[in-house]
Amino acid sequence: GINAEYGKQWYQRRVRVLSASIICAGWDKSNGGQVFCLPLGGMCVRMPFAIGGSGSTYIYGHCDNTYKPDMTEEQCLKFVADAVALAMHRDGSSGGMIRLAVLTKDGCKRLNIPGNQLPTFWSK
Repeated sequence: GINAEYGKQWYQRRVRVLSASIICAGWDKSNGGQVFCLPLGGMCVRMPFAIGGSGSTYIYGHCDNTYKPDMTEEQCLKFVADAVALAMHRDGSSGGMIRLAVLTKDGCKRLNIPGNQLPTFWSK
């Protein structure tokens, strides 16, 4: 279709202006919850957590320091909400609200944190 033709034209002209890494997460009976990161180089790596996007460079230290294996769902939600809020605060391209998804054997639960309820660290 159109996407394939557009991609072919971009590749043939060697115009590589657009790029993206991918974070893929899910749950299965054999391995439970899993997160995979596909960075720009194209390799697929299973990770305990993955971050990406324009604000991610601001929060690597926070995530490395705060992440703990075997966190409860509540602890995971706090970890993610805090990380995203910190990234949003420093990144001019981020903002508005936080949208979260919890993947379990029971399916996907979606949560939203409106802008006026975002975690804050700098005003305490």
